[in-house]
Amino acid sequence: MSNVDIIAAHYDASDQGDLAGMLAPLGPETTWTEAAGFPYAGTYVGPEEVRENVFDAIARDWDDYAFTLTELLDAGDAVVGLGSYQGKHRVTGRSFTARVAHVWKFDGGKLTSFEQIVDSAPVVRAAGER
Repeated sequence: MSNVDIIAAHYDASDQGDLAGMLAPLGPETTWTEAAGFPYAGTYVGPEEVRENVFDAIARDWDDYAFTLTELLDAGDAVVGLGSYQGKHRVTGRSFTARVAHVWKFDGGKLTSFEQIVDSAPVVRAAGER
């Protein structure tokens, strides 16, 4: 399976609400960085930390939170997913849409890192944080 196929499978799992499938490419040393300014900002290592600090937190705070993939770019040892997030905050009732890029890096066919680059302002406003 190619690097782009691995990430395409991650996004397919996301579309189906399959968290185990989404986390499948992550190894115990994989770093996952949520952008500074985003509600879940930080770098997490391994699938458990990512599940707890990103996906469980999103499920707790948002209704109908989703990522819509618009383009998947194959750059060999890097794969870039472009798209948007959308959701409705459970406390404020506010909805948002935000553009995002995901940068996935591989070494020898193993996922080493994920980095989120996002317009966090709409997300923060919907959460009532600013």
